[in-house]
Formats: sequence, structure tokens, C-alpha cells
Amino acid sequence: MLPAPTPAAETAICPPSPPPPPPPPVLLPTKAPALMWRRLPSRRLADMCEHKLAPNLPYVKSLFLGWFEPLRDQIIAEQELVSERGTRASHAPYFNMLPADMMAVITMHKLMGLLMTGSGDGSVRVIQAACQIGEAVEHEVRIHKFLEKTKKKNTKEVDKVVEAVDADIAKEQERLRKKVTDLMKKQKIRQVRHLVKKQDSTRPWGQDAHAKVGSRLIELFIETAHIQPPASQSGDSTPEIRPAFTHEMRTVAREQQKSRRYGVIKCDPLVRQGLDRTAKHMVIPYMPMLIPPINWTGYDKGAHLFLPSYVMRTHGARQQREAVKKAPKEQMQTIFEALDNLGSTKWRVNKKVLSIVDRIWSSGGRLADLVDRADVSLPEKPDTEDEAELKKWRWSMRSAKKENSERHSQRCDVELKLAVARKMKEEAGFYYPHNLDFRGRAYPMHPYLNHLGSDLCRGVLEFSEGRPLGESGLRWLKIHLANLYGGGVDKLSYDGRIAFTENHLDDIFDSANRPLEGKRWWLEAEDPFQCLAVCMDLNEALRSPSPETVISHIPVHQDGSCNGLQHYAALGRDKLGAVAVNLVSGEKPADVYSGIAARVVEIMKRDAQKDPAKDADAARARLLVDQVDRKLVKQTVMTSVYGVTYVGAREQIKRRLKERGVIADDSELFGASCYAAKVTLTALGEMFEAARSIMTWLGDCAKVIACENEPVRWTTPLGLPVVQPYRKLGRHLIKTSLQVLTLQRETDKVMVKRQRTAFPPNFVHSLDGSHMMMTAVACKKQGLYFAGVHDSYWTHACDVDTMNKILREKFVELYDAPILENLLESFETSFPKLKFPPLPERGNFDMKDVLRSTYFFN
Repeated sequence: MLPAPTPAAETAICPPSPPPPPPPPVLLPTKAPALMWRRLPSRRLADMCEHKLAPNLPYVKSLFLGWFEPLRDQIIAEQELVSERGTRASHAPYFNMLPADMMAVITMHKLMGLLMTGSGDGSVRVIQAACQIGEAVEHEVRIHKFLEKTKKKNTKEVDKVVEAVDADIAKEQERLRKKVTDLMKKQKIRQVRHLVKKQDSTRPWGQDAHAKVGSRLIELFIETAHIQPPASQSGDSTPEIRPAFTHEMRTVAREQQKSRRYGVIKCDPLVRQGLDRTAKHMVIPYMPMLIPPINWTGYDKGAHLFLPSYVMRTHGARQQREAVKKAPKEQMQTIFEALDNLGSTKWRVNKKVLSIVDRIWSSGGRLADLVDRADVSLPEKPDTEDEAELKKWRWSMRSAKKENSERHSQRCDVELKLAVARKMKEEAGFYYPHNLDFRGRAYPMHPYLNHLGSDLCRGVLEFSEGRPLGESGLRWLKIHLANLYGGGVDKLSYDGRIAFTENHLDDIFDSANRPLEGKRWWLEAEDPFQCLAVCMDLNEALRSPSPETVISHIPVHQDGSCNGLQHYAALGRDKLGAVAVNLVSGEKPADVYSGIAARVVEIMKRDAQKDPAKDADAARARLLVDQVDRKLVKQTVMTSVYGVTYVGAREQIKRRLKERGVIADDSELFGASCYAAKVTLTALGEMFEAARSIMTWLGDCAKVIACENEPVRWTTPLGLPVVQPYRKLGRHLIKTSLQVLTLQRETDKVMVKRQRTAFPPNFVHSLDGSHMMMTAVACKKQGLYFAGVHDSYWTHACDVDTMNKILREKFVELYDAPILENLLESFETSFPKLKFPPLPERGNFDMKDVLRSTYFFN
């Protein structure tokens, strides 16, 4: 029989011993990141009980308090059950290793955290939740066992121990226990785990055990966690009490394969609404640091003081992890230095912009790309038996629910970002430690509010240190505003962009002084919050009697022009490609998308002259020739760097044509999309012939290696070893008390096709990562503030000219090396018995032209 559910309104009653968990999650101070359920003292909950504060907590926080006791009691009952002889439950060997109250808190917080950051529909896959809960329990078990093992016994027991065991051993155990306890008080969990691991000789539980333990804890939580809707206004009826979580199976259909079923844990809509409201109370790991990050010196040595930090995000790829670990420190030195430089950039919150964001958000969102905080209304079921009407209603209901799920996910995301911004807004400055993905691209380790994020994130962040604008800085600030406004303005020459800004000074002043009460011109920008921040900066500067002396904290961006194609043009020394992507100077920036669109129009006009009776493409060309513009081809051109297929290009163009509604018939739309994709890829091949030949060569080399069941590996120009992680996955079934779970494990077989198709884009990403890190190191040596977002480089307005000079010099320096020759040599050295295709022919483009290219990055 299940314990009686505890209604949320009654959770102020102080629970009996053992002490319940800490209150639900909060943002932990940056100086003390750790496990929430270890770090927040339970006495805080006792204080709340004593002062009857629990009902005043946000709704979900109150639910946490109500869920704890029933779950803890059920875990105790389960522990008693598995202690009996003859119990064969698969989770039995692990279930008594931790006190029930600890297991209850771990289960609640882990599951709620996953629901918070999950798919947005209020659900999480059972396999994901079970494994993470089980792993968290194991970590706590190891620490708990160590503390129990080294606990001081009573006097008589101590005497017996001293007689039986060397006194030095007892002293050493006591010393270790004291050290662990002190570290836990200081919340140095990483060091605690390291110490405990050295003393713990037991074998790791493994993923199977994690899944079994986690599944049973989830099952108990589902049985005991209930929710009670708020009482009706009249108070005449008692609201129903219903389960807070349910377990259900879903089916996912897959093209050309059998459909697959998987289990999810789904929360009640009331819980989901509570998550919207209390997102800001969730624990956020890897918060920005208030002091500079530790310099990187090894694979797991650097960045955060106490949290586990790894120089690369390997996602379980063993060969990649081992390759980085084995790389000599001297070889990795430039990588470490670049990451240290990126992490040493000091940021702060732009309070003016944050206050505007808060006003919009508190008023319901809906402006500046912020999601609507209200759900759409669900359509009422029609009172009819007409199947056509019911079908229409079901479709509308699905659409409304899908929209609400997406809004929920976006609301949680905004709340998390704003929670960090509000937490950090009074700090003088903070830092983002960086690490790498396996290709060598750098990322901030904090996941929510960072400069790689959305316009909201970028708008509320600015450099902590301000610098006088100077004459050049004022010019670049005007250019930057035009870039952020977008809408084609960012394709003008610099003089054209400056003229745009100066023609809108009244709008800029109005936006800065009356952002919500005035004309709201800033809301028309493609990046509204960043545009608002620059409006405020320009307003201050231009209203000043000495604009050049005004201190600016705004990061000004310089972005590559279809950067992947820039790297291919450099690799192939391709003159035609170089002109198309601004490796050569021009009066205004070359627009590669407009260039491809123009070439597509040429081909279609030629085809339109043919006889439709003899050539089906003639009719399609006549239909499409007036529809071709940069927007139609942009996505295909962008993804060409990543090896977009004909099918992929067809689907991209089909979506654009469907949006325009010019072709109503589906079969006609399909045929037109096929033709447009074929012509676009032809135009790309003509304009970027060298890039295509290099992509093909890289893919062919990868296929040669992968056919030998070996992953493709290479070393970047900065010395980073890269191993492509694509291996076939084997399925492993585990029967748990909740359901049969399917675990996927890497096998020894590589995925030949994936190794081949992924290599060209991965290799180019490793080059753009190298260019960014080379620039970061050089900018630091010149005393510049620097931040990088892959192919977008940021610094103070007054330093843009210096950064522009550096990034061009470093690009030329990168390609001074024979990159493709070195790659082929490394392949032939690693696989001397294999035959690789010859290097593709290259042109005679002079890389020094990049040094004089005004719009290379702009």
C-alpha cells in the first residue's frame, strides 16, 4: 500500500528525524560549486519549518518538501525487503549502501534537473534518467563508505583496534578522514573523490548496475510523488490528488527501418508549469568564475578550482581521450595558452540591457525574440461525430500541444540565462573557462549565459574593462550597429554602413533613452538586444562633448565570410573562390550567396530556352527563374562546406519554396526542388571547383583508412591530436523493475560512411579552430581583450584595427605550412601499406592578398 500523499499546502509540518533534504536547488556561489544535495545544510529546511516558511516557497519547492518523506519511507521499505534472504531483485546488491534520505534527495533532484533541461515536453528518457541517478548514487556511496569506515569508534572499540592493528594505520585513517571532512566543508568535491578513489579498491558498478538502481528509484518516486491542484476559488470542492509523474512508452518511426519503442518519465502539467516559474532556483553547474581560471597544464588539470575539468569534451570516445592524454605537454603548449587567454577575458553584466529584458519578461515576453510566457489555448473538442471535423480537431490539438512544449523549453532556457545574469549582475567581473571539442574548436564551459549563446546572452554581456573609444573606435561602433541591424545593411561597404547609422541617429537616441516607451526602432534589428546595447553606448558617446574619450565596454565583432569556403580557397590556392569569399580586397564585401544565386539564374535562363516537350527542365526553369534569390540558395551554400548531399539540398530548397506558396501541387513542388537543387550544386561546383576537389580527396582518403576498420586521425597545425569517434554501436538489453532498457555501447567496428562524410568538415573545423587560437594568443601578447566564437572574433572598438591586422597575419601564417602535404604524409606514415589518392591540383592564388583584403573578416 502506498503512503498517503502529502498535499503541497501541508508541507510546512516539520518532518521527523532523519533530517530531510535541503530545500530545492539554488544557484551555488561560484567559489563553491559542488553537489547540491551534499552542500546545502539540512538545517536550512529546519529553519523554514520552524518559521512556517515552506508554504511561501515557490510551488515546486513546496512539492519537493512534500515528496521527500513518502519517497524516503518507500526506499526504507525497499531496503528492508532486499535485506531478506532469497531476494533476487537485480538492484538488491546496491540498494542498502546508502541511507534512504540521501537516495531520496539524489533521485528527486537528478530527475527534476533532467526534466528542467530536457526536450521541453516535460519528459525525459528512462535510460538517461536511470543511468544518471544510478551513477550519482554510486559516487555518494563511495564517499559515504569511506567516512563510515574511518569514523571514530567508542573507547573500548578503539582499544581493541589499537591492539589488533598498527597504531600508525589508525592515525593515517583518522588523518585522511579529517582531510576528507575538511575538503567537503570547503566543497572541494573533486579532491574528495580523488582521495576516496585512492583508498577504495572496490570495482566500479558499471552502467548495468547504474540503470538497475536508477530504474528502481524512479519507480518508487513515481509511486510516491503526487500533486494536488490549487483549491478552487469557491472552496466547495476538494481538488483531486494525482501522480506527479507517469511512465509511458513511445514509438519513434524511422525511415526505411523498423520503428523503435522507448520509455519516458513524464511530469504532470502542473509540475511543468512550476518548472517554468522556478527555473531560476535550479542548481547551475560550472558557473562563471569570480577569479581567473587555473591555467591548463594537462588533460584534467586546469580551469575550475574544484569542479572536474577536462581540456576536451570527448563524450566517452576512448581513443580520442587517450590521444590527448599521451600528447607531450610541449606539443599542447599553444593549445593550453590559447585556452588560458580565452578564459582570462573578464566579463560583466550590462545592467541597463538586463533591466529592459526583465521588464519585457515580466510583462509576458513576446518582444525581441523572447518567447511568449503564456501557453496557447487548447481547442475544445467539437460536439460532433463527423470524422472529418474530429480529425481537424485532433490535428489542431497536436499542433497546440507541440507549440506549448516548444514554448516551455524556451521559457526554461530564458529563465536559466536570466538566473545567471541576475546572480552575476552585481559582480565587478567574471570569467569563462574554456575547453575544446574533439576537432579543436573552443567553447566556454558554462552552458547558459555565455557569448556563444543567443542575442539575449550577447546583449546582456560586455567586457568588464572599458577602453576609450578613440576616433577609430567610434567609427567601428557605428559599423557594428549596422552589422547588428542586418537586413542587408551588413552587406554594404563600411562607408555605407556608417552612413546608415548616421541617418538613424534620432532612432538610436530614442532607443537608448526610451527603449520601451519610444518608437522601439531597436526591435527591428536582426539582433535586437545587442543593437540596444550599442544604441546606449553610441548615445553616451555622441551626447558627450568629447566622444573619443568615452569609455566603451562593448565587444565589437569581426566575422568571416562563409569561413569554411575561405579555408577551402586557401587550401586550394583558388583564385575564383578567393574572390567570392573576400580573400581578395574589393570596394564592398563580396556576397557568396548572391554570387551563387546569380549563377543559378544564368543556368536556368539557358535551360528555359529549351523545348519543354523534349526537356522537362525547361518548364521548371521557366517556373523558378524569378524565384531565385540569395535566401533560396543560402542554406545549401552554407552546408556545402559540410558535404551537403543532393537529397539534403533538395529538402532545403523545397522548404524555402513551400514557404513562398508559389507551387501548390506537391508533385510539382518536388520536381521543382529536384531541379533547383541540381542547378545550385552545379553552380557551387563551378564557382568552388577547387573546394569540391579537396572535399572529394579528403573523403577518399578517409574511406581508404576506414575500410581497414581504423578511425581517421590527424594532428592540427597547433599540435592537437584528433581521432574521429564514429564507431558502430551495439545494443545491450537490461531487464529492470521498470522496463527493459537498451544500452548502446561502442563496438570495435568503425562506421565507414560516417568516417568518410564527416572528415572534410571536421578537418576544416580543426583549421578554423587553429586560426582562432593563433589569433587569441597574438592578441593577448598585444594587450588586447579577445573573445572568439569560431569564425567571429571580438575585441574593444578602439582595438578592432589591431585585431584585424593580427587575424589576417595569422591566417597567412597558418597557410604558409603545406597543410595537405603534411596530412598525406601522416596518413602514409601511419598506414604504409595503403594506397592513397594523389593530392588535388591547386591554383596560384597569392595568400599575401589576404593581408590587404578589407572585408576578409568584417
